[in-house]
Amino acid sequence: MDKLALGQVFPSGTSNFLLLVKFLVIFYISETDDKEIRSRVIQVRKCIAYLNRILWSKDIRKERKLSIYNVLIKSSLLYGSETWRLTENNKRWVEATEMDVLRRSSRISRKERIRNVTIRQQIGLEETIIKEIE
Repeated sequence: MDKLALGQVFPSGTSNFLLLVKFLVIFYISETDDKEIRSRVIQVRKCIAYLNRILWSKDIRKERKLSIYNVLIKSSLLYGSETWRLTENNKRWVEATEMDVLRRSSRISRKERIRNVTIRQQIGLEETIIKEIE
C-alpha cells in the first residue's frame, strides 16, 4: 500500500497502523509458538511411549529414571523454549507432559489421585519445568 492508501485506512495517523502491525506480529508469534510447543509435546509423548516399560519397571532405580528424564525428556521438551511465549493452555500442555513422565517413573497412576506436588517431593524435584522455561 502507498502512503495515501494507508492514510485512508488509518485516518488518525500512523499510530493506529503501528498498533495493528504490533498486534499482527504478536498474533503470528503466538501462533508459531503454539505450533512449536505442540510439536515438542508430541515428540516427547512419543518418546515416553517408547520408554514406557523402562519407566514403569521396578528393577530400575529412581535415580536412573531421573537421569533418563533429564537427558531424554526434559532436554527434548525445553529445546527452543527460551523464545516461547507461554499461554496458560501451553503451560498446561507442557506441565501435563512432564507429570506424565514423573508419574510413570514413580509408578503412580492418575487413578490414585496423588497430587503433582507430592510426586515431585518423592522424586526430589523442587521446580516445575514451567519455572525453568520462565
